[in-house]
Amino acid sequence: MKQFLSLFSHAPYQNEVAMSTIERVEIHAFRFPVENLSLGSHQASGVANLIYKAGASLTAERFAVRILCDDGAQGEYVTHWVGTPSTLGQMLMLAPHLLGRDAETREQIYDDLKREVRAYDHMGHGPLDIALWDLAGKKYNTSVARLLGAFRRRLPTYASTYHAQLEPGGLHSPEAFADYALACKEAGFAGFKIHGWHEGDARKEARNVLGVRAAVGDGWPLMLDPACQLRTYLDALYVGRACDEAGYFWYEDPYRDGGVSAIGHARLRQQLKTPLLVSEHVRGLEQKAAFLIAGGCDMVHADPEYDMGITGAMKIAHVCEALGLDVQLHACGPAHRAVMAALRNTHFYEMALVGPGMPNMTPPVYLNGYSDQPEDLGADGCVPVPDGPGLGVVYDWAFIEANRSALHVFQ
Repeated sequence: MKQFLSLFSHAPYQNEVAMSTIERVEIHAFRFPVENLSLGSHQASGVANLIYKAGASLTAERFAVRILCDDGAQGEYVTHWVGTPSTLGQMLMLAPHLLGRDAETREQIYDDLKREVRAYDHMGHGPLDIALWDLAGKKYNTSVARLLGAFRRRLPTYASTYHAQLEPGGLHSPEAFADYALACKEAGFAGFKIHGWHEGDARKEARNVLGVRAAVGDGWPLMLDPACQLRTYLDALYVGRACDEAGYFWYEDPYRDGGVSAIGHARLRQQLKTPLLVSEHVRGLEQKAAFLIAGGCDMVHADPEYDMGITGAMKIAHVCEALGLDVQLHACGPAHRAVMAALRNTHFYEMALVGPGMPNMTPPVYLNGYSDQPEDLGADGCVPVPDGPGLGVVYDWAFIEANRSALHVFQ
C-alpha cells in the first residue's frame, strides 16, 4: 500500500514547472481605416450592414488583449469580427476575474467565466480564453495548433461574401453574385457562400441561388446563408428547395427565428435534401448539444471568438464528433485555423467577408505575413496553419498603440 501511495507523492508538473500567475490584463481599443467600404445611408454599425462604395473610407475598431504573468509569460490576441462595443463591455466585466489566477487552468477559468456571463451572450469571453491559449503556447515554445493535437497544415478555404446591397456596385444583383462566384472559382477557392439581401425576398434569393449555380457549373461547393433574413418558415422552405435543385453543400440560418428554434429547423430538415448548418446564434456547449439532439440541424457552427474561446469551440466540436456529426468553424482568424487543424469532422475554412473590390475587414496588425485577404489564398485553394509559438502570429503593437482609442488595465 505504501508503495502504491508513493506513486502519487510526487507531482512533476507542479514541482518542475513554475506556475504563471496572472497579474495584469490589458485591453487596447484601436481604430484603422478600410477603403471602399461604407455603412450606407442607414449608418447602423454591424458587419451585416457593410456595403461597397468606391472611394469611401470606413473607420473600424477592434480590441487587442494582452495577459501578463508574474514570471514573464504573456498571451495576446486581436479580435476580428467580435470587435464590437457589446464585446468590449463584457471583456471589461470579465477581465478582473483573471487576476491572481494560474494562467494554465483554462478549463476552470472557462467554467468560471461562463457562469459569470450566464445572463448575457458570452461574446466577451472568447478573446480572453484565446489569449490564454496563446500564453500557454509561448510559455512552452510550441504552437496552439500542436497543443490541440493538430494534423492539418493547410486548410481548404471558401469565399464568404458580404451581404448583397441595393446601392450600385459590390454585390447588388444576381448577375454580380454570379460574376463574383465565377471569379472566386477561377482564383482557386474551394467553395463559395452567398449572404443575400436584407429584405428577405424569398423569390429573389431563390433566383440568386439558381443563377450562381448556373454560372459556376455543377460540382463546385456552393452554400447559402440568408443570415436569418427570410421572414417565415415557408419562405425558408421555398429557398431551401432552390438549394436542393441547385445541389448546394449546405443551407445556413435561413429565417427569422434568429437561428435558435430546434423544432422549426427539425421540420425544415424533414422537407429538404440540403444539409442545414445552424446554431451560430445558439450560445454555449449545453444549448448547442440540446439543439443537435433535438434534430435542429445537420451541422453545427462553432467560433472561438463567439463560443467562449478555443476551449469552448473544442468542446462543441467534440460533442459533434461524439454524435457522429460535422462541425463548421464560423469566420476566420489564427485561433480558428488552430482549431480547424485539429478537427477531423469539418470541411472548409471560411474567408469572411469578401466581395468584388471589398477587402476583408480584418485588422492590419500582423507582422509575419498572416493574412485573411483573398489575394493571399494559396495556389492550392488553401491557407496555412501558423506553426510559430502560441497562435503563431506576431502582432504589430506599435500600430495598435499608435491607433489606440482607449486602454483598460486591470492589475
